[in-house]
Amino acid sequence: MDSLLYSAPLAGIIGLIFAGYLVLYILKLDAGSDRMKEIASAIQEGAMAYLKRQYKTVAVIAVILTILIALAINAETAVAFVLGAVMSAAAGYLGMNISVRSNVRCANAAKEGLPKALRVAFRGGAVTGISVASLALLGVSGLYIAFGGDVNAVDKIVGFGFGASLISLFARIGGGIFTKAADVGTDLVGKVEAGIPEDDPRNPGVIADNVGDNVGDCAGMAADLFETYAVTALGAMLIGVTVIKTYPNAVTYPLVLGAAAIIASIIGTFFVKLGKSGDIMGAMYKGAIVAAVISAILFYIITQLLMNGDMGLFISALAGLGVMASIIIITEYYTATTHAPVKDIANASVTGPGTNIITGLAVGLQSTALPALVICAGIMVSFLAVGGASNPVIGLYGIAIAAAAMLSVTGIIISIDSYGPITDNAGGIAEMAELPKEVRDVTDPLDAVGNTTKAVTKGYAIGSAALGALALYAAYSAEITKLRAGQPLALELSDPLVLVGLFIGGMVPFLFASFLMKAVGRAASTIVTEIRRQFREIAGIMEGKAKPDYGRCVDIVTIAAQKEMIVPGLLAVLSPLVVGFVLGPAALGGLLIGVIISGLMLALMMTTGGAAWDNAKKYIEAGNLGGKRLPDGSKNPTHAAAVVGDTVGDPTKDTAGPAINPLIKVMNIVAILFAALILKYSLLG
Repeated sequence: MDSLLYSAPLAGIIGLIFAGYLVLYILKLDAGSDRMKEIASAIQEGAMAYLKRQYKTVAVIAVILTILIALAINAETAVAFVLGAVMSAAAGYLGMNISVRSNVRCANAAKEGLPKALRVAFRGGAVTGISVASLALLGVSGLYIAFGGDVNAVDKIVGFGFGASLISLFARIGGGIFTKAADVGTDLVGKVEAGIPEDDPRNPGVIADNVGDNVGDCAGMAADLFETYAVTALGAMLIGVTVIKTYPNAVTYPLVLGAAAIIASIIGTFFVKLGKSGDIMGAMYKGAIVAAVISAILFYIITQLLMNGDMGLFISALAGLGVMASIIIITEYYTATTHAPVKDIANASVTGPGTNIITGLAVGLQSTALPALVICAGIMVSFLAVGGASNPVIGLYGIAIAAAAMLSVTGIIISIDSYGPITDNAGGIAEMAELPKEVRDVTDPLDAVGNTTKAVTKGYAIGSAALGALALYAAYSAEITKLRAGQPLALELSDPLVLVGLFIGGMVPFLFASFLMKAVGRAASTIVTEIRRQFREIAGIMEGKAKPDYGRCVDIVTIAAQKEMIVPGLLAVLSPLVVGFVLGPAALGGLLIGVIISGLMLALMMTTGGAAWDNAKKYIEAGNLGGKRLPDGSKNPTHAAAVVGDTVGDPTKDTAGPAINPLIKVMNIVAILFAALILKYSLLG
């Protein structure tokens, strides 16, 4: 069945062709009036300028690492590293390029009603979703084939995962700092101090805010899940090498599962249509359900062909899909305006910002429990289904297959996510271009759902990162065992080196998140200062007689984001190397376990809690609890309290929380990549 291996790169090519078809569909649509095109052009220029500057910054680090990998490991791994970085960057660039062109077309389509606007926004997002999955699968499978398609080829493509991880890390960090610094700074002066609406064209930070939606939620998420997809498939392949005597096609199996899911995701996009109920979220769930069902059917066929019909492996794959569905449902419960958690935060706002923040923190903390239990269930089901109780190595392969299956439907999931910034920008363009109220009546509900879809996909990304990181840790352990000629890596709690590693690993996500939260605060302060200056010095802005200097705000936050992303990025890359070379492989194993556990909990708490804060504000803005203004026209203090909570939640849900995903995987992939050198040159252990 070696011929089935070629289905992986073929599916990747088919996916890219389909993405090209969607691009043509989007670009043929009318972009609206000259004023709409002018605003959209400013967003496009700002977004692409930011991305180019970010890639130039990361390129310097990438060149240094390429030379280091080539000298310390081998040339093939260095080539794979470069390819992983380039393809990850390409995925983010392509997705954002179309996102910033879909937004204005979505706003214009809103003139014709909700169904057409939804179709434009989702198809624009699907360009990113299908491209990410296709490029990731094409890169991993193509390199595997190019390097010989055997067990020796797998080690060489670890560099691909590191390259993807590096771009993902900086895309998440830099994009997250940009988007939330612009958002928080713009809102604090515009909405809170000046009392003008969100996306008001009089606000000098409004273009930077709209640019941020794309560089954070589109390019950032694309790079994040490109990397998660690639390293999870790689982790399954590395563990597959260890069980190849039991499963001769163990290395090929996760790649073919990915190929099937790309085709299923393409089919699923055609089922995203607004029904008679007008349920926007339901329309997108319909596409995800179709993709998951078709994937499950194809997984069964592939298991029959490649793995001799081993039902344990098929159950493991289904467990991965089950974890995906469960986390999506749980995250929606905690973040949608129709459920109790968001309403609780909104009701707490009646008594002020203090109670809003206390309740929001409680919701975020509580939101970690169910996803953690679901992941535990997925681990146990996939481990036991393949007979892990009697053969733990086989059990770890089952977990890796669950993770690969969960990530295999990345295409449709990112499509749902990337829809969010498109609709957010569409609403902003409608406001700035002063389109009729009927247009905002279409874009506002799309945007409200987009906020939930972004939260849901962040939950999916975190859950998949947890399973994927477990597979990577297992691959690290297997690599150390192989290098020690069969002597396994034992993590004994009685070993002080292991304990030290666990504590350091548990600490790193908190330190990392602290760096990012402070970075957003500092960058937001620069935007606040600039917006206040423009309001003070440019006469006629508030009367609409003078045009703000939008470009200045974009430049300020771009520079700040590039400056602030270096230290947390280096923390992720250097901490496993320092622990490994100083304390040894056992301490490094403890570090990896610590960062997986604490990172998962912290990321869930920050992203879900932050999204709940955001939607509590939107729930009030929809007219509940008095709305934005009281009957006498004065500001509603309940809404003002919710704005404070949203301001606190913004950097947690869009900067620090999501960036923990690539942090976890970068640390694991660095450990795998440098395992041989650490084992040889570590000072202790």
